[in-house]
Amino acid sequence: MTLSASRSRTPLAIGAGLAAAAALTLAGGGTAVAEPAAVAGSTTVTPAGHYFAADLNGSATFKAGSVTVTCTVSSSAPTGTGDANRVPDAPDNHNAAGPVGGPLNAPTYSSCRTSMPGVWATVTTSGSWGVLVQHGAPSTATLSMPSGGLVVKTTGLANCTVTAAPDAGASIPGTWTNGAPSKLTFTNVSVPVDVVGGFGCPTSASSSVFNATYDITDATDPASQITVTD
Repeated sequence: MTLSASRSRTPLAIGAGLAAAAALTLAGGGTAVAEPAAVAGSTTVTPAGHYFAADLNGSATFKAGSVTVTCTVSSSAPTGTGDANRVPDAPDNHNAAGPVGGPLNAPTYSSCRTSMPGVWATVTTSGSWGVLVQHGAPSTATLSMPSGGLVVKTTGLANCTVTAAPDAGASIPGTWTNGAPSKLTFTNVSVPVDVVGGFGCPTSASSSVFNATYDITDATDPASQITVTD
């Protein structure tokens, strides 16, 4: 991903939901009153211009209905050219009033299993992905998934196809923690899905719960850390 300041480039359409919406409260007379939207603070991502990789720490799980798919290998790696998985050059790595974001190479998943005996799973991804990060307490990161950008297929005793974000792109909110390495964590995030298949498939499920933690490392200089500050 290139993390680019949203003030200087067109924001990711999906990730734009990171900005806080105005809250509605009921006044004493019962009239709905719109409160001012929270003002996003500044965000800086460093080191400017460095490529970075995201590698799964532990396992990633997708749960739809009673079926859970667990993958132990997942990553999003830079190619060494282009904007994906790259912190922008200064000054675009700083946004005085909001998040910094840009494109991300679609994460890959392998070594996947299911919670059903005799059922195997594969996970494929495609399309244009992206990310926005916002400094705060805690700092946050929103992964943007294109419509149909992740598909889970099971084979064996149950042949199912689970398509994430079937009708429109989806935002997957997570938290960012600076460290060595920094971490991006998604906890019990609900993502809309469409499930088709026969016996054993959770066809009534309309959402999947996603959990994963990724280590974010500096691919340009392994001795450095990718950090999010104000």
